[in-house]
Amino acid sequence: QVQLVESGGGLVQAGGSLRLSCAASGSIFSINTMAWYRQAPGKQREFVASITSGGSTNYADSVKDRFTISRENAKNTVYLQMNSLKLEDTAVYYCYARIAVVPPPRAYWGQGTQVNVSS
Repeated sequence: QVQLVESGGGLVQAGGSLRLSCAASGSIFSINTMAWYRQAPGKQREFVASITSGGSTNYADSVKDRFTISRENAKNTVYLQMNSLKLEDTAVYYCYARIAVVPPPRAYWGQGTQVNVSS
């Protein structure tokens, strides 16, 4: 059984920083893309950032130059460093990963971690 467990959410003032972590555990053969999505109240889940196993990254325009995604392959962990946080960054942040227990890989989601940005 594969699990993705997020941590690092919380309450922060606008302009502040938070670092989210997501660790994958279980019988993992390989992990391809890892990513972060978020869902604000009353809105659809949206893409935030992704990183491939080789380190290539992609960001939503709304977070570019403020958020940085990184990963430690040896720890099966992905991070999201969030700087210059804005009120509109308030959301539940979900970790996503394409993981192969046996090939081919399939998608897994974490349970989500709440990020609240206050004025």
